[in-house]
Amino acid sequence: MKMNPFLLDKQSPDLARSTKEYAGSFLAVSAATLAGLLIAQRWGDDPVVLLYILPVLGAAIYGGLWPAMFTAVTSTLAYNFFFTAPYRTFLIHSPADVTTVVVLFLVALVTSQLASQLRDQARLAAAHAARNGTIAGFARKLLSCASEQDISQTAVDELADLFGCNAVLVAETNGPHMAASAPSQAALAPSDLAAAALTLATGQPAGRGIQGVNLVDWHFRPVASNRAVLAAVGLARDDGSVPITESQTLLLENLLDQTALAIERARLESDVRDVVLLRERDAIRSGLLASIGEDVKPRLTAIGAAARELKRSGQGSKSVITGIATEVIKLDRYIDNLLNIGPVEERLPISIRNLTIDLHLRIVRKAGVEVHLTPKEYGVLSELAKHQGRVLPHRQLLMAVWGPAHSDQIDYLRVAIRSLRQKLEQHPEAPVLIVNEPAVGYRLDPGRA
Repeated sequence: MKMNPFLLDKQSPDLARSTKEYAGSFLAVSAATLAGLLIAQRWGDDPVVLLYILPVLGAAIYGGLWPAMFTAVTSTLAYNFFFTAPYRTFLIHSPADVTTVVVLFLVALVTSQLASQLRDQARLAAAHAARNGTIAGFARKLLSCASEQDISQTAVDELADLFGCNAVLVAETNGPHMAASAPSQAALAPSDLAAAALTLATGQPAGRGIQGVNLVDWHFRPVASNRAVLAAVGLARDDGSVPITESQTLLLENLLDQTALAIERARLESDVRDVVLLRERDAIRSGLLASIGEDVKPRLTAIGAAARELKRSGQGSKSVITGIATEVIKLDRYIDNLLNIGPVEERLPISIRNLTIDLHLRIVRKAGVEVHLTPKEYGVLSELAKHQGRVLPHRQLLMAVWGPAHSDQIDYLRVAIRSLRQKLEQHPEAPVLIVNEPAVGYRLDPGRA
């Protein structure tokens, strides 16, 4: 993972190659010439020409195009000087030797071109593999972070290490502010914050090196998803130079895309946790309210009835009995108010075709007329209404309405469904509201009649 992206730059051809590369090419040609002189003494000059292909290939593979071209010219001159008559001159008398020298030069030239192209492709493939490895390692580190703050700090630490510069991440919460930095003492001047704010607002790069702007120290790029700009990452060097080159831009953008994915993941996970906590809170609230309704309210009713009975019989102090009755009425009213408190969506009636199902008040109306349902019928209908459009398996309906002990009693469910169709369907023999999915279960079709 610790791979400096500066090593991934593709080197461009240059006439001013290092002395070492050209010296190596000259030595390779000299070695081929020496070997040719030894071979020529026994087998003649004809086999010698093939020896000069090897230095050209070596120069193209290890040095690139221009060292290979230099080797091709040197090989041709060496062959002409040592192996064509008149010897030890660059003159050629024989047309066959002219052809041999020209062909040697052309072969060396084409070979150097092909070998150089293969070398460049190999370097490019290695650069792509290194870049993909860098991106994968970067993504793995972000994946191990749990919170958005951890992701931000890990991202700037890795970017600072990879690009060999300072890095910050600027978020916008009540104005742009630095959420993470590497090193920790990195600071942003007001002009740098303004450049970061521009990136956050437009989703475009800003700062040093962008369209020749060098008035600020930091180079900012957006951390953006498909929906919004999530943050801005800034890079800067201590010497004030532009922190990234053009060839490193693609790598940086890929790493910022990984950062955006990680931040979005953290935010989604946070939202899911909030929803889970909200549901747990609502479940606790519902349980408490149900407990109040089922346990406390009947006892208050009994106390109120006892107070009224005492008042009618004339036993005890009337003022005390009246006070008790008044307090019972107040407590009863408070409990009724508590039971009516709940999320808005739980109190809104569900409208399906010509039915209105009020799960809060447990009232079902067909075309505006209230329909009386038994507790089991209402339980089945309410369960289907909560998941309208979805097929609920027989077992799920039986467990929700009759309990786990009756989860295999499909006949119970069929009787309830038949009764519901008689009461709610326009044509019970051809139901369109409560639809049967053979061998699976039932669903409440929300489509319009």
